[in-house]
Amino acid sequence: MPKQPVAAVILAAGMGTRMKSDLPKVLHEVGGKPLVGHALASVQGLDPQRIAVVVGPETDAVAKAVAPVPTTVQVDRLGTADALKQARDLLVGFDEGTVVVSFGDSPFIRTETVARMVAAREEGAHVVVLGFEPEDPAAYGRLVTDADGGLEAIVEFKDADAATRAIRLCNSGVMAISAAHLFALVDRIGNDNAKGEYYLTDIVAVARGDGLTCRYILAEESELMGINSRTDLAAAEAFWQDRARRAAMDGGATLRDPASTFFSWDTVLGRDVVVEPNVVFGPGVTVEDGVTIKAFSHFEGCILRAGATVGPFARIRPGADIGEGAKIGNFVEVKNAVFAKGAKANHLSYIGDADVGAAANIGAGTITCNYDGYLKHRTKIGEEAFIGSNSSLVAPVSIGDRANVGAGSTITKDVAADALAVARGEQRVLEGVAAKLRARLKAAKAALKKS
Repeated sequence: MPKQPVAAVILAAGMGTRMKSDLPKVLHEVGGKPLVGHALASVQGLDPQRIAVVVGPETDAVAKAVAPVPTTVQVDRLGTADALKQARDLLVGFDEGTVVVSFGDSPFIRTETVARMVAAREEGAHVVVLGFEPEDPAAYGRLVTDADGGLEAIVEFKDADAATRAIRLCNSGVMAISAAHLFALVDRIGNDNAKGEYYLTDIVAVARGDGLTCRYILAEESELMGINSRTDLAAAEAFWQDRARRAAMDGGATLRDPASTFFSWDTVLGRDVVVEPNVVFGPGVTVEDGVTIKAFSHFEGCILRAGATVGPFARIRPGADIGEGAKIGNFVEVKNAVFAKGAKANHLSYIGDADVGAAANIGAGTITCNYDGYLKHRTKIGEEAFIGSNSSLVAPVSIGDRANVGAGSTITKDVAADALAVARGEQRVLEGVAAKLRARLKAAKAALKKS
């Protein structure tokens, strides 16, 4: 951890025009979390004293997404140095330690990498730049070093001569800057360039002119993957998913087909979990040890307790708590419902806003009618209760322990423990009527063809 105070500024004011989206670029998601959320997480791991996010003038949604982290607006978008200046008021009084500057569209920078930057700054450098050596340097700016390995300059590709372009050490734009010198340096960055913008990369030249020390540290190219287009976003998602799958398997889970298993940023899988193909974990899912998840199932905002079995083709929605050893079968949807130990709903059911007791058995086609058009209501099913197939439980309603609901029933009143409830029309059998009906329909069809 840093020895001195740390502040962080996330630059997230870019328009992201290449995304061709009404959604601000930094709110597009990787692993179910906005890009800017990933960027924040990388610096929050250092427990900074201050954090600020610089947003654009029409991006209130970004401010809402990062709340309660304070934001400031870059009105005119005059470059990265200008964006950093907008954070001045949020850094008032922060005059010692390090200010980390990173970008809201760079989701993969590790906290450990940021910590190495801060450590290099604390060891005497006034400006530390995060560099990398990509397989294809392409049009990245180059880091020019001196004979002692210090950072001499950052040269943009378009301004570089052939010798400079041959340098493989490239600039990520991420920096750690002495808080005591930050704005004294930034305020002297000019805009004498083709775009008339104030580039933070010029801070190295300004600092060197003052005799200050500038350094760089290296990161893996994969950490510095920026997102500027939908294609970049897809590549980032694929990279993130691959990493998440490896982490899950390293942690003791079995993925039958890793490529068709999709995680969210906060998915937790226990040991000896088995995940069959084509399973999607949305945000907020915890899976305890020994759970079996069958193919084509979808999870969001739920917990699966130890030893449970879910799927195939199950949908487990927010608020669901699937108890130890419980079984949720094919084409069953569960929402905001608690299944106690050993409870079962094996086929074709919707269980919403319900409490299902231990070892209760819910038959195929059962639904809890939880919504009256205005309000949601809860259904309670007791321990060892049996709900016959194709039953409708009209909430609010309670089924007692060990009670039995006959198949095809519509239950609107509470059922006591150990009682049998049957609520369906009486069956009538009319001998010979089916034959007469067929004859009549056959004649009608023949008459229709003649006409």
